[in-house]
Amino acid sequence: MHSADASETQHPTPQPAQPRPTPVRERGVTLRPFPPSRRLVTAAVRAGRRIVPMHGLFEVDITTARNLLAQVQPPLSLTAFVVASLGRAAAAHPQVHAYRDWRGRLVEHHHVDVQTVVEVPTKQGPFGLVHIVRDADIRSVAEITAELRAVKTDHDNTTSGQLLDTLAPTLGRIPGLYRAMFAGMGRSRRVHLASGTVQVTAVGMFADGGGFAIAPPTLASLVVVVGGLSRRPWVIDDRVEVRDVLDLTVCVDHNVVDGAPATRFGADLRRILHTAAVLT
Repeated sequence: MHSADASETQHPTPQPAQPRPTPVRERGVTLRPFPPSRRLVTAAVRAGRRIVPMHGLFEVDITTARNLLAQVQPPLSLTAFVVASLGRAAAAHPQVHAYRDWRGRLVEHHHVDVQTVVEVPTKQGPFGLVHIVRDADIRSVAEITAELRAVKTDHDNTTSGQLLDTLAPTLGRIPGLYRAMFAGMGRSRRVHLASGTVQVTAVGMFADGGGFAIAPPTLASLVVVVGGLSRRPWVIDDRVEVRDVLDLTVCVDHNVVDGAPATRFGADLRRILHTAAVLT
């Protein structure tokens, strides 16, 4: 006969966990040359110090656009959709991507060339290759998608890719050359025609979930940073639905445009993205 109830179970007293030994590793640093491709980036950022940036943070419901992009096989590029939408909005508001030339005159474009970044492999590792999408304001998303994928597949056949692989490693060894080059390019009409009127850079594809990013200013008066994409609650006709929401950061140069025109541009860009106007 037991002195305690049979339903009672005796549990051993938990013992404190034993501390694990700290793994042994080799400490130190690795020294390697600064890649010429990165010298291009740092020079462009330094040249952008003359820009007085004015930032706007936008949350855009792009559920309609994502559904339409997925109806094509393979699916159309989200970056291409943003490039085409930005092209339409910038064409309707030319003052937001204007700049001042050497004589102080305001230069407004009759077209929209979008400078975007395509990650490509290089000898120094992955690099964001600058590519110019010409006449983005009148081209289709499908056409821009095919162009961006072709650059990623074979960047050696592009002008930027050839520069990156051949001239950049040599020119990057000359101290101060890139800095002087970008300083001279800042107000040149010929350079702006060659390098694009606006910039788009996408960082959301490298992260999971929503989020904003603010890119450093460069030569462009208008820069759009594509941030995170996430599913989140959204109010539609007094009811809450789960929608696909894209975070965007819009940066304009306050030297050439005031807040009101910039706000009208931002509202137009949001409408074009939300309604997927470039896909219908």
